[in-house]
Amino acid sequence: MIGLWDTTGNEVVKALAAERRSAGGVASGMALTLIVVVDEKRVREAEAAATIAAAAHPCRLLVVVRSEIERDRNRLDAEIVVGGRLGPCEAVVTRMYGRLSLHAESVVMPLLVPDVPVVTWWHGEPPAEIATDFLGVVADRRITDSAQAADPVEALRQRARDYAPGDTDLAWTRITPWRTLVAGAFDTTSAQVTEATIVAPATDPTAALMAGWLSSRLGITPRRVDSNEFPRMREVQLSCANGDQLTLTREDSMAVFRRTGQDDRALPLVRRPLGDELAEELRRLDADQVYAEALGATVGLRGLEQRPPQRVHVWKDPATAQRAEAGVTAHVGTSGEG
Repeated sequence: MIGLWDTTGNEVVKALAAERRSAGGVASGMALTLIVVVDEKRVREAEAAATIAAAAHPCRLLVVVRSEIERDRNRLDAEIVVGGRLGPCEAVVTRMYGRLSLHAESVVMPLLVPDVPVVTWWHGEPPAEIATDFLGVVADRRITDSAQAADPVEALRQRARDYAPGDTDLAWTRITPWRTLVAGAFDTTSAQVTEATIVAPATDPTAALMAGWLSSRLGITPRRVDSNEFPRMREVQLSCANGDQLTLTREDSMAVFRRTGQDDRALPLVRRPLGDELAEELRRLDADQVYAEALGATVGLRGLEQRPPQRVHVWKDPATAQRAEAGVTAHVGTSGEG
């Protein structure tokens, strides 16, 4: 590992090249560049997940930590790891302070692996508009996680409003096992589903996307039953035109499958580590049309998959926005005196 403190982007590029030569790194072995945008307190968590994903998808990992935007002095610190604690990937962990953090692309762009896709993952609450972050604009795939937002369901609505082909969300990834089990239940029947019910907490984004997926696939409007007796989606119930009732109920790491006229069956429904969820999304680097249709059905917006995939960078200075918001708050407080 090489540590560079109070350095420059040019020095980081040189150090990475030297470390790759020393370790025998070959750029042609990289399947993609993975950019991870994360807060300092969650860096190790993001690194652990990226290490799992990199084992299946050799990549160059670029971790971007932005801090102290209003700091007077700009500073760049970097760690370079090739084939070390982060597994088989080439990794550069950059910590940017001051106004430099608003121009992270100036450091990141020269570090991209040539001629391979770029994936950006926000491990935390993503920007409301991805186009305001240049690291999202340059990416072929953009991975967010609505569950990290203060209001996950509202975050899903914002993801739909802001959607462009190439976007995806880890809340969608988390229902892959559910979708697999539901689809598998119809391998031996062609009965039409007429009704669906989903039992889950009201704030569970996976349940919202499950409802959107069933709606987009089956042309029905699933009924939601709010329940807080389980922290995540608990049950999916389907009613068929032939009178059959199908129910999948989560029981810890298993799902109990019940069907009219058949014995109950226990099926695996394990909650996967974050790294496995990330690895799943890195398997495909084209637009996920099924996700687009499910997301659109979730919030009532159609034709998301027909939007142009290109984004145009929209400059936004969060420090200025924070000062403006503080000024409005102060003004309102003063106006309300007396």
